[in-house]
Amino acid sequence: MTIGPDDTGPIALGEATEWTATVVGAHRLREDLAVVRLIGDFVPFAPGQSVEVRTPQHPTMIRRLYPALPPSLDGKLEFHVRTVPGGWCSGSLVSDTHPGDEWRITAPAGWLAVEEDATDVVMIADGVGLAPLRALLLDLSRRAEPPTTHLFVGGRYPRDLYASDMLYLLTGELPWLTVIPVVQDEQDPAWTDTWYESCRVDIGFQQDEMLPGTIADIPMRFGPLDHHQVLVCGNSGPVQATVERLVASGTPLDSIRYEGF
Repeated sequence: MTIGPDDTGPIALGEATEWTATVVGAHRLREDLAVVRLIGDFVPFAPGQSVEVRTPQHPTMIRRLYPALPPSLDGKLEFHVRTVPGGWCSGSLVSDTHPGDEWRITAPAGWLAVEEDATDVVMIADGVGLAPLRALLLDLSRRAEPPTTHLFVGGRYPRDLYASDMLYLLTGELPWLTVIPVVQDEQDPAWTDTWYESCRVDIGFQQDEMLPGTIADIPMRFGPLDHHQVLVCGNSGPVQATVERLVASGTPLDSIRYEGF
């Protein structure tokens, strides 16, 4: 079907529904990463789910992205987009997204969720796998009694922890939340990331608060997590390795929810 510039509200596409949202901010935080904020139609996804997105840069291509905010009645959306090596679509989203761009959104899906009766939760994020877990954290903050939650967030270098300032501030506001950064290399590389340098702040985790290693090392250090609900999200390789080690260390498979991309 053809959609004209004067069409408003959600659009029915066969059995699917399409919503529109307009970019109001595209903030480049790293050479390979941007945070995109939009306002538009209310999109009825569940916290932790992903949605299909079409953008002006590639109107015939579909990307599945995770909202980093819970559903908002005023239509606010936020996505964390990282360049995939060799991926020309993700690269243009990071470098060429601008305010005023209109995104088409469909097909909420996914099973990352915190059960209502959960009392102890472990979240493990690889890179921008943080986005849906952040949406879940903000949603948990609305509960009368949020579960005790530990969030492990991993990156190659300390500067890959692109949301460390936001997470640091969250730990001060949410007494039930503990955040543990995990880095493979404890020192940043010698080459300069000009985007990082332009937005770096003094708020965040200190080096002695970061665990050395990968997210796949967490189960062997802290397992078995046999009384916890565990959620894992990020690149498919690290996620699969983490889930395998969780199970090997004694975490029940039915206590784990995971998604890789």
